[in-house]
Amino acid sequence: MAEKIVTGDEVVVIRGKDKGARGRVRQNMPRLDRVIVEGVNRVKKHQRGVPGVRQAGIIEMEAPLHVSKVMLVCPSCNRATRVGFRFTESGEKVRYCKKCDAVIPRPR
Repeated sequence: MAEKIVTGDEVVVIRGKDKGARGRVRQNMPRLDRVIVEGVNRVKKHQRGVPGVRQAGIIEMEAPLHVSKVMLVCPSCNRATRVGFRFTESGEKVRYCKKCDAVIPRPR
């Protein structure tokens, strides 16, 4: 199954407390319909210490967002856009921007 948003894509948050924030997708969880975006949806977690391994305290980490709360940013028109799929002449399935009709390459 082809994914509309994959790890490494730049996305913009369209709902919630971080609305308007941009960032790269660090982790994609397609079975849960969630993504983790760098610098977005930061939460504080109380962490227990383990002697000799890690310090106890409150750490800040990025929590997963539902995939419906983010939109892909098109690299050519630099706007949040819907994503479509089409087949090339060689039979390869590619993503394209519904606003400017440009092909969106998969991130490396």
